[in-house]
Amino acid sequence: MKLNRTIRFFSFLFIAGFFATEAAAQGTAFNGLHLGLGNLSRLSKAKTRSISAENSKGEKGEGGKATSGMGEKFARDLGKGWKISPSIKIEKGNTFALAEIDGPGAIQHIWMGLTGAAWRTIILRMYWDGEKEPSVEVPVGDFFGNGWGTYSHISSLAVAVNPGSAFNCYWEMPFRGSCRITIENIGETDLLLWYQVDYTLTDVPADLGYFHSQFRRVNPLPYKSICTILDGVKGWGQYVGTYLAWGVHNNGWWGEGEIKFLPRW
Repeated sequence: MKLNRTIRFFSFLFIAGFFATEAAAQGTAFNGLHLGLGNLSRLSKAKTRSISAENSKGEKGEGGKATSGMGEKFARDLGKGWKISPSIKIEKGNTFALAEIDGPGAIQHIWMGLTGAAWRTIILRMYWDGEKEPSVEVPVGDFFGNGWGTYSHISSLAVAVNPGSAFNCYWEMPFRGSCRITIENIGETDLLLWYQVDYTLTDVPADLGYFHSQFRRVNPLPYKSICTILDGVKGWGQYVGTYLAWGVHNNGWWGEGEIKFLPRW
């Protein structure tokens, strides 16, 4: 018996999204922070913005409008809207302001790609609400969990490092008045930097703390002494973790040790 088979091909375009009902459009208590799949359907009136080499101030509708930059030679026949300004150069000894934002709001994602300079010589600083001293002051490689200056893959909720030194962090960093993020090149060579800072402008509840990160180095650590990870912290907060780049100078010992918390009442 001969069977006749007809094969039909179907093509589907699936668009996912959440749209407001009439009742929800009148107002919502959700402020657009603490993002995750669990609250993806919640609606808010928060304003999302993105800062990059193409739109250094994160202005509404100003992305992709650059007419000059490091990519203009290669995009000369393409015109406005293409990657005319994908990156910037930070010469040795110079500091560049990645972001200057008026709040209230929160940083929700930072992406960076760097070439030309050692990661330990690129210092990332963040200031909240007009601080004179930074709340974050860390070499960029260590901040993204790559303290040895060579690529190491990381996949986590807070930090993701992908091939090609694509640094990503998803720490939520609230601010109420202002935010300033700078990057300083203290090395001996110029830096090429690709970057993006994604943030949300919205109400910030009173119980949200400020993000802090500090770099410490002891090299070499004296024999039988203790390396202090964190000290001198005052006030109310939460310790969220430490990235440790540990080098061994002694034969036959691989750096196993214990973390100790010593309360100071």
